[in-house]
Amino acid sequence: MPTPHPLIDQLPAVYLEQHFLRRFLAALDDVLAPVLLSIDNLPAHLDPRSAPDDFLDWLAHWVAVEPHEDSPPEVRRAAVRGAVTRHARRGTVGGLAEALRLETGTEPEIVESGGTAWSVRPGTPLPGGARPWVTVRVRSGGGGGGRPVDSPVDSPVDRPVDRVRLEELIAAEVPAHVGFTLELLPPGGEGGGER
Repeated sequence: MPTPHPLIDQLPAVYLEQHFLRRFLAALDDVLAPVLLSIDNLPAHLDPRSAPDDFLDWLAHWVAVEPHEDSPPEVRRAAVRGAVTRHARRGTVGGLAEALRLETGTEPEIVESGGTAWSVRPGTPLPGGARPWVTVRVRSGGGGGGRPVDSPVDSPVDRPVDRVRLEELIAAEVPAHVGFTLELLPPGGEGGGER
């Protein structure tokens, strides 16, 4: 790998004719070339779109994202790229829906027990249910139509839905005091699923 900045070029002209010094500095250039090229390419390493796969895992730790190790590289890159935006929405229905879209490639249906209201009269009944709960319905299997067009990853997902992985994801995304139910619906069809 050639060095972009040979050390011999940095010396005064009087040293250019010394063969020992040329060979010595050429050996140092061989050792330093990978370091200098890595530093020159640091912006590409810090961009999730172009970072090498092993460095992408390190970037994921920097932004507190843990994409599943079985996820395709495009999904892992999208998870790192959108981490800051998703952290701002974490704990909300929109944030949960976005995390599920990123993992499954399909649009989830989310029903929550909460609600908001205002009243000019004291003692007005509170909206929503007394027990905080979220019901998540996801189409299972690869026939679910693939990834939406506006998704950060444009490739379709043809892998089956991993129930355990989805339960881990939902548990990490909903607030700690909120329970949840996951229902897997048949691909592309209507009706209830397994609980």
